[in-house]
Amino acid sequence: MKPIFEKVTPDEGASWALLDRRMPERIPFEWHHHPEYELTLTLNSRGHRYIGSDVDAYDDGDLVFIGPGIPHSWCSEAAVDPARPHIALVIWFSHAWADSLLALFPEMARLRPLLAASAQGVCFSHATRAAVRPRIEAMSALDPAARLVSLLEVLLAVSADRDATTFTNAPGAAGLTVETDPRIMRVLDHLHRHFAEPVTIPMLADIAHVSVSAFHRMFRRHTRMTAVDYITRLRIGRACSFLIAGDMAVARIADDVGFQNLSLFNRQFAALKGQTPTAFRHRQRATIYPAQSGSRQNSIRRRA
Repeated sequence: MKPIFEKVTPDEGASWALLDRRMPERIPFEWHHHPEYELTLTLNSRGHRYIGSDVDAYDDGDLVFIGPGIPHSWCSEAAVDPARPHIALVIWFSHAWADSLLALFPEMARLRPLLAASAQGVCFSHATRAAVRPRIEAMSALDPAARLVSLLEVLLAVSADRDATTFTNAPGAAGLTVETDPRIMRVLDHLHRHFAEPVTIPMLADIAHVSVSAFHRMFRRHTRMTAVDYITRLRIGRACSFLIAGDMAVARIADDVGFQNLSLFNRQFAALKGQTPTAFRHRQRATIYPAQSGSRQNSIRRRA
């Protein structure tokens, strides 16, 4: 399935959106992207999650914060309790919403590092997940005003997580403004739909209706990387899902995600994931459970 652009609409009478999604059989792989920040709590489910070029196992109570524009998906393998549905509680808010919050309330300034780290994606510690889980689970039953207060409390709690880690995506920066420029959104939408096909910079510049030189500047300004690097990360991320989900030959996977040269695929995969595609497949299949990290000192650290 190709990643798609998802349109997020705030709830009636609210400035942000909450989705309480319950799936009796499974969480399907639905790779998508959107210009909103996203906080997702996954319950009664085990499987693998895909955040940009990062792929890892998740378990019950998984809590992840993702910045604007990062393609992502979850794909379940089993329910913790087969008699109950897989549950995804998803919170979305826009870059403009976050900016307004910080501008109006100096007390919320401690959210800035969290918003900056979201450009890579953030995974929270067990203690923080356990602390905010009841509050997120209760949100659906609240009226919009009480729900907003609860959201602010959750954001402050997760921003204080000193054991949070970022994913292995390229570092970004605070103030990502992808949703404010329809030109870059057209380009990203095209890339997420057609990344496995031949792509040229002049083609992307034409989609954005700018010159090639202007396109290079615009793309780097919005994504903090080159278009070539961005396409490579999309392709490697999709390759990871193929490696985990089935027994397709590595050469076939390389071709299906857009690499015509197997050697190039192996080199770029190793550069991003730190191991060969075959080693990655073996490691991911060895366990469905995330590795438990030791004690850490920094507020938000990058995962090794």
